[in-house]
Amino acid sequence: MKIVTDLIKDTPIPRMVKVHQKFDDTHVPDEKIAETIQAELRREAIASRIQPGMRIAITCGSRGISHYAVMVRAIVDFVKERGAIPFLVAAMGSHGGATAEGQRQILADYGVTEETMGCGLVSCMDTVQIGTTAVRHLPVHIDRAAAGADGILLFNRIKPHTSFRGRYESGLMKMMAIGLGKQVGAHDLHSQRADIFHELIEEYGRAILKDAPVLGGIAVVENAYDQPYLIRGLSSQEIPDEEPKLRDLSYKTIAHLLFDDCDVLVIDQIGKNISGDGMDPNVSGRFVTPKLCSGGIDAEKVVILDLTDETHGNAQGVGLADVTTRRLVNKTKLEMTYPTAVTNTFLHLMKIPMIMDNDREALQLALCCCPEAEDQEHKKMIRIKNTAKIDEIEISEGMLPLAEKNPDLEILSDPYELHFDEEGNLF
Repeated sequence: MKIVTDLIKDTPIPRMVKVHQKFDDTHVPDEKIAETIQAELRREAIASRIQPGMRIAITCGSRGISHYAVMVRAIVDFVKERGAIPFLVAAMGSHGGATAEGQRQILADYGVTEETMGCGLVSCMDTVQIGTTAVRHLPVHIDRAAAGADGILLFNRIKPHTSFRGRYESGLMKMMAIGLGKQVGAHDLHSQRADIFHELIEEYGRAILKDAPVLGGIAVVENAYDQPYLIRGLSSQEIPDEEPKLRDLSYKTIAHLLFDDCDVLVIDQIGKNISGDGMDPNVSGRFVTPKLCSGGIDAEKVVILDLTDETHGNAQGVGLADVTTRRLVNKTKLEMTYPTAVTNTFLHLMKIPMIMDNDREALQLALCCCPEAEDQEHKKMIRIKNTAKIDEIEISEGMLPLAEKNPDLEILSDPYELHFDEEGNLF
């Protein structure tokens, strides 16, 4: 790498400024989360369907929802309160390397285990066909354990999807179609054309509502600070009509960068716990299907420095960046990453960008290769921890005039040099 190092060694890295992005911080207080969930579940439309002695499956996905364990435990305790027998089902498509052990580990990382939740936990890749879709007559599979339960309670976050737009995006319908569908169901959907994916989510979801014992679910809309903005309990009959309203709300509460564009966007970490694509393109602007989706910042170059521990080596999404580090590549586990590619068919998400030995050189390479920059002497660079944590970000000194004009940005520091350790890394 010495040749490349010599080519970019004189590229200056701009001084940075820490800023706070101001969003609506309305949220359910921490101490009220469990109480709110149980109050929603006590609605007659849901509670009346849970009878003593019933075995109730509760879905648990792979996304890092804030207060995840608290929310799941609240659902478990409610089911017990009704005299029924709860058990958890790992419902996450092909994540965790498409293995039962990998999916169980993902839940353990969130504090969701048999011991902490006080009930059984089933992690299995086996599915059964419960019916077919009404329009295209496609086979519908769901988790074998969930299919054999007396009732299913769904639990998921509602938010804009990363690769398609429609009435139902990330939410309870997708939890049924892909989460409960496991690898088989997820692959069945992803094998279809991307431009009809939103239609398939609805078809599969409605088929599962019709042919599986779904009783209802808990839907969570988060604010821009990764807190629960709204928690709603929906009966199975309410899901088709109410979920689109929650989806619309999520578009208003979702986090985003308060700048239109930049030359270089630096993302410290990506991971499946943060987004299905490792980084949320609604923030980064890098969509797997740009013909179908838009949004996020317009960055000429994107740099990804590392993976989260929670992603267990699954580097899906790194292919959407231009530059990465040897640290990230060394952490990547192909046996965790490639099953996701086989399932979703987006092979370019797994491609490896240019690899630099350390963070400093990764930044220098990206900054060196921005021919579209309006000001070559003062390039605009933004650094974030990940796409779920963007309340405090760093911007280059040249972006200060833009920040000073925006009332929703609070400047927290004077300009400073980024601190690299002796190996040239930021952390």
